[in-house]
Amino acid sequence: MSYKHIYKEWLKNPFDIDTIKATKVLAKNENELEDSFYKDLEFGTGGMRGLMGVGTNRINKYTLGKNTQGISNYLVKIFKKNISVAIAYDCRNNSKELAKIVADVFSSNNIKVYLFSDLRPTPELSFALKYLNCQCGIVLTASHNPPEYNGYKVYWQDGGQIVPPEDQNIIKEINKLKYNDISFDSNSSLITLIDKDVDKEFIRQSVLNGKLSDNIKIKNNLNIVFTSLHGTSITLIPDVLKSAGFKNVYIVEEQKVPDGNFPTVESPNPEETKALEMALNLGNKVNADIVIGTDPDGDRLGIAVRNNLGELLLLNGNEVMAILIEYLCEKWKLENRLNGNQFVGSTIVSTPLISKIANYYNVECKLGLTGFKWIAKMIKDFPELDFIGGGEESFGFMVGDFVRDKDAVTSTLLSCEIAALLKNNGHTMYSKLQEIHLKHGLFKEKLISLTKKGINGVREINKIMEEFRNNPPNMIDESIIVKTDDFQSSISTDNNKLKTKINLPKSNVLIFTTNDGTKVALRPSGTEPKIKFYISVNGKVDDKHNYSNLEDKLENKINRVISELKIH
Repeated sequence: MSYKHIYKEWLKNPFDIDTIKATKVLAKNENELEDSFYKDLEFGTGGMRGLMGVGTNRINKYTLGKNTQGISNYLVKIFKKNISVAIAYDCRNNSKELAKIVADVFSSNNIKVYLFSDLRPTPELSFALKYLNCQCGIVLTASHNPPEYNGYKVYWQDGGQIVPPEDQNIIKEINKLKYNDISFDSNSSLITLIDKDVDKEFIRQSVLNGKLSDNIKIKNNLNIVFTSLHGTSITLIPDVLKSAGFKNVYIVEEQKVPDGNFPTVESPNPEETKALEMALNLGNKVNADIVIGTDPDGDRLGIAVRNNLGELLLLNGNEVMAILIEYLCEKWKLENRLNGNQFVGSTIVSTPLISKIANYYNVECKLGLTGFKWIAKMIKDFPELDFIGGGEESFGFMVGDFVRDKDAVTSTLLSCEIAALLKNNGHTMYSKLQEIHLKHGLFKEKLISLTKKGINGVREINKIMEEFRNNPPNMIDESIIVKTDDFQSSISTDNNKLKTKINLPKSNVLIFTTNDGTKVALRPSGTEPKIKFYISVNGKVDDKHNYSNLEDKLENKINRVISELKIH
C-alpha cells in the first residue's frame, strides 16, 4: 500500500479532529509526508523510538495505542486473568500524556495498571515491575535522542526488555490490528498511582547492591559533582548517595529541573564531553574527584575523573565498564565468593578487555547482541550462575540483578564508592584503569556514528552494509583478517574459509577481527537513523613508562583504520 493511500486513511475515522488537522498540514511537504507514512515504526534494540508527530512512522497516540492494544491482546492470551502492568515515563515532551493514553488502553482491556505519579528513571520501572509482580512494564522514553523524539520500551515479567519469542509474538498481535481496533476507553478503577513506597524500596536495594563501605570518613573525603542533564535521575540519585553516606555532592543547578527541551545542551548524551561542560566547570570550581552525568531516562552514565596531571577527563563506556567489572571481581575474590559459578555480561561490540578481566578471575564472560535486554536474558537463562555485573560500551551498566536493565542510579553509587576507596589509598579511577591495562593489556576503542536520516538514509545504510558484506577487506592496517562474524547469516568464517555457526539470534552486524587483535564492527542502530562503526585496538604495556607512548600508537592506529575503511 502506498504512503499516499495510508495518508488518506488518516483523514477520517477513527482518527480525532486534531490528528486529522495535523495530517492535512503534512500534505504541504511531500518529503515529510512520505517519511511520516512510508512504513510502520518498528521495535529496535530498545523498543520503539522515533520522531513525534502524525503518521505510521511517528510516535503518537495511535501508534502507541495500537502497540498497547496488541500487547493487551497478547497478555490476555498468555496469562488469561489477574494481569497487571507497570508504567513509567521520563522528562520528554508529551511523555506524561502518552503514558496516560497507554494506561487507558491497558485498563480498557481489563488489565490493572500501576502508573508512576511523576517521572522516574527507567531502571526503577524494571524494579517496580518485579516488585509489584506485574506481567509487563512500559516506559515512555527516547533515552538521549534529541527533543523531537519519544519512544516506548516494553518489559516482561522478569524485569527485562522483551526478547524472543515474546517480541515476535507481540508484533504478530500488533500487525493483526487496525487503528479502529484500539480501545481508548479508560477504566479508572484499574489505574493505581505509585510513587514513594516503590521509591523507598528501590533506594534501599540500590544501596544494598552498590555500597562497598560503611566508612563515612572515607566518603566525606570525596567531592562529587552530579548532573541529571534535565532528566529523571534527579528524583533518586541524590537520595541514594545520601543514604550511602556521601555528603559532598554538588549538583549542577542549571540542569537540575527536568525539561524535555534540554535547554542547556545540544544533546543530553553523557557520552559527549560537551554535554558535561557545565558539570566539568563546576567540578574544577569545587575540586571534584569525580563528575557524573546521566541521560534523560537515568539508565546511562558518563564519568569524568582526574588523570595523572590532575585534569578532569571523561572516560568512555568501555573504560568505565572495565573499572567496575575489575573492582567487582576483585571484591568477590577477597570475600571468597568466586567458585567458578559466576559470570559477567557484555556485548559483541564492547571491549574485549572485559573477557580478559573475567578470565583472570576465573569468571565466565557471556557476550550478547547490542542492547541490554540480552544481558538481562542471560540472568534468566542461567539461574544456576551468580551474576556479578554487566555492561556495554554505550555507557550502560548493571550491578547485581535486582533490576534487569542498565541502571545509572546504582552504577553512580558504585562508581563513587570505588572512587572514595581508591582516593583513601592514594589512587584514582584513572590510575586504577592504568593498573588494569598493565595487568591485562592496553585496549583502546572508538565509536564512529554516521547519521543518515529519512528514507534515503535507510537506503544508504543498507548499501554500506551490503558493500562490506559482498566486498569485505582482506586486511586492516596491514594485519590479515582472521575471522569474519556475520550475525545476519549466523556464520563465522576464518581466513581458511572454514565456517562455524554463531549461536546468537540473527542481527544485522558484521565484525572483522585481524591477527593483531584489531576488531571492527558495523551495525545499523535499531533506534536511531545511524550506522555505527566500533573500532578496537590493543597492545601490551611493558611498564608505566611506555604507557603514554603506546596510547599514542594505538590512537594513530585507530585513525589509520578510519581512513583506510573510508568511515565518513
